[in-house]
Order: sequence, then C-alpha cells, then structure tokens
Amino acid sequence: MRQVLAGLMAGLMVLGTGSVVMAQSGPLRIEITDGVIEPLPIAVPNFVPDSPAATELAVNIARVVAEDLTGTGLFREIPSSAYISQVTNFDAPVQYADWKAINAQALVTGAVGVNGNRLTVRFLGHDIFAQGDLGEGLQFSGTTEGWRRMAHKVADAIYSRITGESGYFDSRVVYVSESGDKANRRKRLAVMDYDGANVQYLTDSASIVLAPRFSPTGDRVLYTSYETGFPQIHVLDIGQVQRRILSSDDGIMSFAPRFAPDGRTVVYSQSQGGNTDLFRMDISTGQRNRLTSAPSIETAPSFSPDGSQIVFESDRSGSQQLYVMSVNGGEARRISFGKEGRYGTPVWSPRGDLIAFTKQNKGRFHIGVMRTDGSEERLLTSSFLDEGPTWSPNGRVIMFARQSQGAAGRSTLYSVDITGRNLKPVRTPDGASDPAWSPLQ
Repeated sequence: MRQVLAGLMAGLMVLGTGSVVMAQSGPLRIEITDGVIEPLPIAVPNFVPDSPAATELAVNIARVVAEDLTGTGLFREIPSSAYISQVTNFDAPVQYADWKAINAQALVTGAVGVNGNRLTVRFLGHDIFAQGDLGEGLQFSGTTEGWRRMAHKVADAIYSRITGESGYFDSRVVYVSESGDKANRRKRLAVMDYDGANVQYLTDSASIVLAPRFSPTGDRVLYTSYETGFPQIHVLDIGQVQRRILSSDDGIMSFAPRFAPDGRTVVYSQSQGGNTDLFRMDISTGQRNRLTSAPSIETAPSFSPDGSQIVFESDRSGSQQLYVMSVNGGEARRISFGKEGRYGTPVWSPRGDLIAFTKQNKGRFHIGVMRTDGSEERLLTSSFLDEGPTWSPNGRVIMFARQSQGAAGRSTLYSVDITGRNLKPVRTPDGASDPAWSPLQ
C-alpha cells in the first residue's frame, strides 16, 4: 500500500509555495497552500456494463466521476482518444504499460449492473506508477433513478484515497432561485446536487424568502420568509416538503437563522424597537435565551463545529465587524482587524480552523477566510458584489453568490478553493443567491 501511495506522490508536481505531504502511514495527504498544483493526469474510461441494459448508465456514471474529480482542479483527465488499450473486462488485469505510455498516473475502472430498477456499481482506483490498486475495490448499490448520487459516491471514494481528505461530491446545496427583472425579482427556495443537477423547488415565489440553512443531518432547512409581511423564521422538512413557522411573535422581526451542530437548537437575529440582538431557541420547546443586549445590530450568527462558540457580525464598534462569543452569550471579542473595510456573513469552517466572510472595501466585495482569532486574513475573490459564503462538507471549497452590475444584473453561484484557486460558476436554471451546503449525504 505504501508503495502504491509513494507512486502517486512521485507523480505530483508542485509549483510556487504549494506542498505535498504524505503521512508516515495511511493515505496520501495533499496539502495545498498558496502555490499551484499541476493537476494529476487521470484516466476514467467508460465503466463496463454487465448487460446491454446497463450500457448508457455505465457511460454516464463514468462521466460524472470524471467531472467531479477534474472539477476540483487537482486532476486532469486524459481524453479517451489517447487510450492505447480499452477496458472491456473489469476483472481483467490492468495493462499498466499502456496507461503509463500516455502519461496517466491514476486510473479509475468500474463495472455497472442493472436488474430492473436496481443498480450496482463496482470500481477500483489504480496507481499506474506503482502498478497497484488504491486499496480494496468497493461496491455501491441503489436504484437506477439515483445513478448520479452513486457516481458522486464513487468520486468521493477515489478523491479520499488519493488526497487523504473526505470528499464533498455526494452533497446538496439549498439556495434562493431568482427570476424576473431587478425591479420585480421573484424568489423561491430550491435544492440541488452540489454541481447544479437535480434541481427541486421547495417553495413558490408568492413571498420573499432569504438565507436558507441546512440542518446537520441535511433533512431540514431553516429560512426567513416575508409571507406575513415581515420576516419570520420557518423550518421545512425537505423529504415531505412540509414547513412551519418557528418564530411567530406578532410584530417582531426574526431572521438569519442557523442550526446548532446538534440540530436541536437554532441561533438567529431578532429586531424590536430599533435594536437587533441574537437569540438561541430550543426547537422542540420554543424556549428562547437572549445572547446579546448591545445597542447595536448583531446578526449573521454561525456556530463553531463543536457548538461552544458563535461568530457573528456587529456594528458595535461603529462599523460592521466580526466577533466571537460563547454559545451562552457574554463578552464578545472582535476578530476582524483589517486596515480598511467592513466584514459580514461569517461562517465557521466544518474543520473548525477557519472562518469565511464577506468583505466590502473601496467599492469592491470579496470572499475571504481568516483564522478563528482573526489572523492570516486572505481574500479569495473580488468583484462588483460577492457575498454569502458557505463551506463544502470537507472544508476545502467555498460557494458564494456573485451579482453582476446594471439593471439587467443577475446573481450567479460560484465556487472557489480556499487557496483562491479554481474559481468557477455553478450552473443553475435561473439566477441564484444565498447558497448553503449540506453535509455529506
């Protein structure tokens, strides 16, 4: 196993200040800093169908696996036109010399079986350099309707074995779908696969909806709705598409909700009498605790992964800045100390080591990250309007909304690696904003 991983490591070229680190034992670790990694050449031939009924799915699954891996920027797919040998039998020995001749350093092979509406996928990762397999072969089973999710699971497994990190492909994103012109923008909640496929609409566009947030188990969504004429927090069960109002005090505005890591409580903003503070609520009992009482605006709260702290934005210092406090409230410490600019929409990384945020400075908006004490601030993007970061389940990628200028300006989702590399749009049928990534499914 170590020989196999050493082979892959030898095939990785690192430029600039990037680095590749392999642990003393266990899987390969690819640590990406501010440098640029030359993508690993990988071959993903069409999977082998076990029967004619599986032919189309075998092709489609291999294509999604390849798109997932190359979409990270860490892999470069070798086109099939360069292949010397074809994979027509999943169980046959790999012709390593043929793949080495076209400079492939990793190979993914698979077989697909269909029995009625049941689907089975077997697959293996191969290290061409060391002429061995990347661990044992795996098998996933499900329905033919869920073939895309199965492809994402295959890609997650290959990604994990090569990088040593958990994947993020078998995940979803809830967001606000936008249609119509700027003067009459219609908004409704939608959920999709992380790559924009399988869009499902969760609400209609009869009232404005904002800031959807997944539960830690991915089965519920918190969001803010103006259905009653002023903002109130709703919780929606995705599987049954059933919703209920979580905060129902007449005349009191509540918004910017987010689940605690245990899924049993939520933190949110409540505005009354011209003041906005943070509250925590037990979902089952409705019991609320006030966390802040400053004569300022406190909003956009986000829990640390262990649930012990909350990061939020506040203008208590005279400008919009980021603060961290205990989950029980009390004294907060400021963590944003950039020379200029305003900070908002902070979100704690699932790894616990970074906080993503939106920064406005000199007429430009940026998505950035900083350590939890405010050190090592890095701006990853810059545009007319970038806002609302959300983390992938493995803490490697950030998705956000970018709005273009002008009367015809449109909001689009983008993703970027935490190094600032691999900035790319995420396809959606209409305009999109306020993304929130789910945990792995």
